[in-house]
Amino acid sequence: MEPGNITQVPKFLLLGFSDEPELQPLIFGLFLSMFLITVLGNLLIILAVGSDSHLHTPMYFFLSNLSFVDICFTSTTVPKMLLNIQTQSKVITYEDCITQMNFFLVFSGMDNFLLAVMAYDRFVAICHPLHYMVIMNPRLCGRLVLVSWVTSVLHSLLQTSVVLRLSFCTEVEIPHFFCELNQMIQLACSDTFLNNLVMYLAAMLLGCGLLAGILYSYSKIVSTIIRISSAQGKYKAFSTCASHLSVVALFYCTSLGVYLSSAATQSSHSDATASVMYTVITPMLNPFIYSLRNKDIKRALKRIIGVPVM
Repeated sequence: MEPGNITQVPKFLLLGFSDEPELQPLIFGLFLSMFLITVLGNLLIILAVGSDSHLHTPMYFFLSNLSFVDICFTSTTVPKMLLNIQTQSKVITYEDCITQMNFFLVFSGMDNFLLAVMAYDRFVAICHPLHYMVIMNPRLCGRLVLVSWVTSVLHSLLQTSVVLRLSFCTEVEIPHFFCELNQMIQLACSDTFLNNLVMYLAAMLLGCGLLAGILYSYSKIVSTIIRISSAQGKYKAFSTCASHLSVVALFYCTSLGVYLSSAATQSSHSDATASVMYTVITPMLNPFIYSLRNKDIKRALKRIIGVPVM
């Protein structure tokens, strides 16, 4: 079939990680295991927060929202990849590809916003402890999450709308395991100047802006902790934000590493492999990071599974 420009194509082909048949069962089992661990782990966090009245605080409210978003984030990409492996098909329709890209942008944006909101929550808790419950009242917490959702949805709709104006060739192979925005733009047959402009402006305003907010919050937190006189007080203050700082470092280091390495190597296959770090691995590890050193979460989880609490 001769390639030609059309507004919509009936299907795309997700090339995934490997064409070798003997590797498909291994890839299927590995990603199915990670997906189930992600869903189960984050569901347990949500149940723990919802079932324990001691966890009805701003910090755990934002954590339960992050767990919900992580479930949705992973569910946007992995099930379709597992289905394609199981059916030995690489096909995804144009409509499904656009929908997948849209929801991926929504939930990845929400991850960024929630991490920034949680950094602000820790900043208020450590730098203004006497006014914490007044500042971080339920109304403000609800508004912060609502604004995060609205902004993420609007950003996703903006990116999707400029992708919809693109024309694609008749045979479109996506060297990835999901319909990623940058890959879609690169594969277009029409002019992509506007798409690249919108994508990079959004990355600067949202991604870099939120990261700057997180770094500013932690700079204030560190300066406050340094001024605490007792070693026990310093440890207690730092332990309240250690889990969140670990998640922030994991998410941003892996996502930035993907895009920096892709810019250096220009290898699409390497991009797909590296993207697993922040699209699958990070959401899977978040429940473990937040629960392993958190006595309140561990106590609530023990109640859920029926283990006696001492």
